[in-house]
Amino acid sequence: MNFNAFFLKSFRVLLLPFALLYGLVVTIRNYLYNKGVLRSAQFNLPLICVGNLAVGGTGKSPMVEYLLNLLQHNYKIATLSRGYKRKTKGYALANDLSTALDIGDEPMQFHLKFPNVAVAVGEERIVAIPQLLHDRPGIQAIILDDAFQHRAVTAGLNIVLTDYSNLFTRDYFLPTGDLRDQRLSYKRADIIIVTKCPPNLDTATRDNIRKEIAPLPKQQLYFTAIEYGTPYHIIHRSERPLQLIDEVLLVCGIANPAPLQHYLGDNTAAYYQQDYSDHHIFRIDDLKDIRKRYDQIQAPQKMIVTTEKDAVRLLKFRQELDNLPLYVLPVRHGFLFNEGGQFNRQILDFVDNFQLQPASE
Repeated sequence: MNFNAFFLKSFRVLLLPFALLYGLVVTIRNYLYNKGVLRSAQFNLPLICVGNLAVGGTGKSPMVEYLLNLLQHNYKIATLSRGYKRKTKGYALANDLSTALDIGDEPMQFHLKFPNVAVAVGEERIVAIPQLLHDRPGIQAIILDDAFQHRAVTAGLNIVLTDYSNLFTRDYFLPTGDLRDQRLSYKRADIIIVTKCPPNLDTATRDNIRKEIAPLPKQQLYFTAIEYGTPYHIIHRSERPLQLIDEVLLVCGIANPAPLQHYLGDNTAAYYQQDYSDHHIFRIDDLKDIRKRYDQIQAPQKMIVTTEKDAVRLLKFRQELDNLPLYVLPVRHGFLFNEGGQFNRQILDFVDNFQLQPASE
């Protein structure tokens, strides 16, 4: 552990009193929902919630995309997100003029990749869902992005993701840890997915994690690894395999870049990184810095690589990017132990056989 990491960990331990206070507030809030003092609304259509118990990247956006790919050809699907760090407020439905500043990074990413899907944002989902159904009355199912801890709406199917390197069972409340919800809240999930696993995860490790999480009889536990696709140019979409490249400049402003760094380290002779904060809003000066850093790389075969989330915030510089070798590296979930088919069937069965359940007392 380097000095900066040690200092950060030590500092977070000193914040334990604040974590205890935060945990108390979360626990009381959940108790009030569990006892029916705070009410949760239900809607008469399939709602699939993708969320987690911790802050940071657990792969929610790729999971939303996985579900969209699975469902979009047979159902009229919509997604609803909060629209984190957008410059607007309230409900909005994505259209041809929308930008990441209007609706947020992840919703813009969904909108660009799935033009036939209704992509909406709204901080208050209980208000946004009726507006979305009014705007698109034929919607047959809605995927709620990052909504597990927002209990004003009850989803029919809850999918909770937890990072292999930071399982919720080993975590603690903010700001000492990364938890924004109780560990016990995992019991409300229908599906738990351990994400970002090593691709060669062995059955003994899987079984130990299963014992640690201790899923309830009603819950299914899956394991996924990150799979990267072929980089494509941010503007004209032409592909350029990473195997043909010597050195890479990584332009990255996401919460957890470690898996991407490991991938580039394993698949390139060398890579350099231009770091930005999570959800960074790029300026023209940033683009100039990126080009300058790229020009300093001496390798004959080189390229700039960025994430899909960063790409949607860079697209406003279309003219400047047209002749810049800036490529987007797509990412997806790959289910381990040949369980992808089982997961797909569980999702499809839920949508096909959906029935509104009586509200719990």
